[in-house]
Amino acid sequence: MGFLLDWLHFCCSSRRKIYYLPRRYKFMSRIDKQISSFRRWLPKKPMRLDKETLPDLEENDCYTAPFSQQRIHHFIIHNKDTFFNNATRSRIVHHILQRIKYEEGKNKIGLNRLLTNGSYEAAFPLHEGSYRSKNSIRTHGAVNHRHLLYECWASWGVWYKYQPLDLVRRYFGEKIGLYFAWLGWYTGMLFPAAFIGLFVFLYGVITLDHCQVSKEVCQATDIIMCPVCDKYCPFMRLSDSCVYAKVTHLFDNGATVFFAVFMAVWATVFLEFWKRRRAVIAYDWDLIDWEEEEEEIRPQFEAKYSKKERMNPISGKPEPYQAFADKCSRLIVSASGIFFMICVVIAAVFGIVIYRVVTVSTFAAFKWALIRNNSQVATTGTAVCINFCIIMLLNVLYEKVALLLTNLEQPRTESEWENSFTLKMFLFQFVNLNSSTFYIAFFLGRFTGHPGAYLRLINRWRLEECHPSGCLIDLCMQMGIIMVLKQTWNNFMELGYPLIQNWWTRRKVRQEHGPERKISFPQWEKDYNLQPMNAYGLFDEYLEMILQFGFTTIFVAAFPLAPLLALLNNIIEIRLDAYKFVTQWRRPLASRAKDIGIWYGILEGIGILSVITNAFVIAITSDFIPRLVYAYKYGPCAGQGEAGQKCMVGYVNASLSVFRISDFENRSEPESDGSEFSGTPLKYCRYRDYRDPPHSLVPYGYTLQFWHVLAARLAFIIVFEHLVFCIKHLISYLIPDLPKDLRDRMRREKYLIQEMMYEAELERLQKERKERKKNGKAHHNEWP
Repeated sequence: MGFLLDWLHFCCSSRRKIYYLPRRYKFMSRIDKQISSFRRWLPKKPMRLDKETLPDLEENDCYTAPFSQQRIHHFIIHNKDTFFNNATRSRIVHHILQRIKYEEGKNKIGLNRLLTNGSYEAAFPLHEGSYRSKNSIRTHGAVNHRHLLYECWASWGVWYKYQPLDLVRRYFGEKIGLYFAWLGWYTGMLFPAAFIGLFVFLYGVITLDHCQVSKEVCQATDIIMCPVCDKYCPFMRLSDSCVYAKVTHLFDNGATVFFAVFMAVWATVFLEFWKRRRAVIAYDWDLIDWEEEEEEIRPQFEAKYSKKERMNPISGKPEPYQAFADKCSRLIVSASGIFFMICVVIAAVFGIVIYRVVTVSTFAAFKWALIRNNSQVATTGTAVCINFCIIMLLNVLYEKVALLLTNLEQPRTESEWENSFTLKMFLFQFVNLNSSTFYIAFFLGRFTGHPGAYLRLINRWRLEECHPSGCLIDLCMQMGIIMVLKQTWNNFMELGYPLIQNWWTRRKVRQEHGPERKISFPQWEKDYNLQPMNAYGLFDEYLEMILQFGFTTIFVAAFPLAPLLALLNNIIEIRLDAYKFVTQWRRPLASRAKDIGIWYGILEGIGILSVITNAFVIAITSDFIPRLVYAYKYGPCAGQGEAGQKCMVGYVNASLSVFRISDFENRSEPESDGSEFSGTPLKYCRYRDYRDPPHSLVPYGYTLQFWHVLAARLAFIIVFEHLVFCIKHLISYLIPDLPKDLRDRMRREKYLIQEMMYEAELERLQKERKERKKNGKAHHNEWP
């Protein structure tokens, strides 16, 4: 095994120690003293793990260098058996098994081929014994690293403590360690976002009694609204939507714009500081100078294009070659498949739209008064639940289609295959999850026409209108229900499914060996009875969190509680994933990685999209802009430069237009004549829009206020986007990717490594010279 150490880039503790003197400033010293005096009243580091149960895993006072067998005398090796940890040893063994020839023949090489042809059922590294112990870890210590991970990481009792990332890295490898480091960093960064979002919600609660708009809605008993659907929907008082107006104010208030700007900046700060955090982790885990070796060609690619070969410019050996025309044709077919699946999503959304426009009339004619009086809310709630079921069903289809299209492309290496599959799955699931939300946010109630001239779907179904209190309540319900149901389902599948599978396996084993016989299996058989890790590695874990990140940022202006829900979920998610990795899954093969890969680029794309969508949500979905225009242009404070609550007096009446009931189409005319309100048939009703009255020169034409509101909306979108993007770019410029102290440490270490190598070589040459002198073989022109 020793011959492999020349190519393996392991980083191990070298001999010389480095001590760093932190820079101290008088001002910072005074602040530290004040903070220290305050900390005396608090528990000492409650979130840190107990060092007595978690021993130091790294020698922090030593610096590292790439391991080489020729320079083995430069490294501190106390015990050759423990010099490389088990994760590293399993990687060495896997490398050997991947390249060993088992039969004579060109392609009779490697463990993967034996697994593919069915010679072996499974191949996996073993866990280090049981994760449980009869004795307490505090009194008797940990039995093994798996037991230590279970007690200090996967146990629910330590949910508030930091993760032992060094131990995770040592046991599972750098790639899984980086995932949990990113997940922990993302969860920690959610704390300020959740706090500000909760503050926005509480601000809405506190100012609810002072909101002039909701007051006017609740007091508008004399304003009769037009029916929201054909025939069966009745006329209704505007005051009947008092509760919905108050709920809307909880999410759409004066702090919403500030929160949208904050979340856009937060997404940038999160990504920029993650790059710094990743750099520190890469330095601590010796990944700064690590480069992946050239990947091997996938067996499927090799089998497909083995007849066409060309010389590899790096290795100089012949390898299979895919022609450019063949690659382009496959990419075109794959892109067509992606476009077709997106059309399937749009068709599903179209079906949900038809369901909404049909059932709103059904619920309006329902026997139960509770549902009949809240037909729009019932329609929205049932539509969201049906949409969630469709999302989950289509996700199963998307995985198979993404596999088919990715294999059709014939990627050359495993990393190319993984990146292509990741992009397809993310695109499919992102569109599937958010398409209905985009419809509700930007299309619902925007193209319905007006009473007497409604726009219809296939000239039959009247398009759905917004609730009299606005469309934001529908968007809040959509986001809240989808987010809660999706996170609950994911958590159940992550933990419940492996638990049920493992229970069923243990049950079958007990039936085979008899219930009374005490079974004692070797470790390999115990691990074989566990569930294998996902076929796509960490893909499902990353995808779940990336989609959650999209929900947290893209429509956060409409649902400020999204970061709080994400935070609560992630606190559970970390321990669920830890418990799953330690107890329910076979130990995955340890692998190295420098970062989170293609997911970082996806996160940046979501951050950019979030700025655009939040600008449109505030400008189009919420009533922020119409209220602002009324306060400064049409309200009691017009021309005075004020926009307080007193300036909103009369806003509700100004935002409603008048319609003459006799102008209804025959198929839209309601069954009721509205005589239950005043004892006589109604002549007029109101609806949400800025249109002229029926007796004007151009009946139901747009008013000047409509064009002012439209111009203000477009101006807000442009100003908001440019302002936030400027702030984002400024923050990206001001925050360096590498912390200054880390940069200095790296330069210092590089200098000392060169110095140490020079001195070590000089010492070796002098030693060899002395030995030659003793043996009488000295030369006159030797150096030094």
